Amino acid sequence: MVKLRLKRCGRKQRATIVAIDARSRREGKALRKVGFYDPMKNQTYLNVPAILYFLERGARPTGTVHNLLKKAEVFKELSSNQTKLN
Repeated sequence: MVKLRLKRCGRKQRATIVAIDARSRREGKALRKVGFYDPMKNQTYLNVPAILYFLERGARPTGTVHNLLKKAEVFKELSSNQTKLN
């Protein structure tokens, strides 16, 4: 199973949102980077098409990532894509 979760990497261990195998550890090899989150500056960058790709194929976001996606209204786009496919 694939999860969307936060991974610490880069300068000052910034939080990166990645798609990763659920059995991997937090610092394990990611399938793909799909965004980043900086709580100090309250900045979020999301690669929405990549996130929608993984969500449509059954990826599960962790609690924190779910809250970030909900705040960015990604789930509304997911539901509109689902109706287009049907």
